[in-house]
Amino acid sequence: MKKNMGGADRTIRLLIAAIVVALYYFGIISGTLAIVLLAFAAIFVLTSFISFCPLYTLFGMNTCKVKKS
Repeated sequence: MKKNMGGADRTIRLLIAAIVVALYYFGIISGTLAIVLLAFAAIFVLTSFISFCPLYTLFGMNTCKVKKS
């Protein structure tokens, strides 16, 4: 897998995941909505750590900085 996520994108995804976990922990969200949002948060964390988003390849996006030789 070729990296297609930049640093800012990874940071934003991790921040969103942390907010969702905090909302669940403090009981602000619950039920089915909480399960769906926690699943998205887990996907955000996973894609942030591997710097690859499958949806970006489908849409032809790349936020990773290109190294100039």
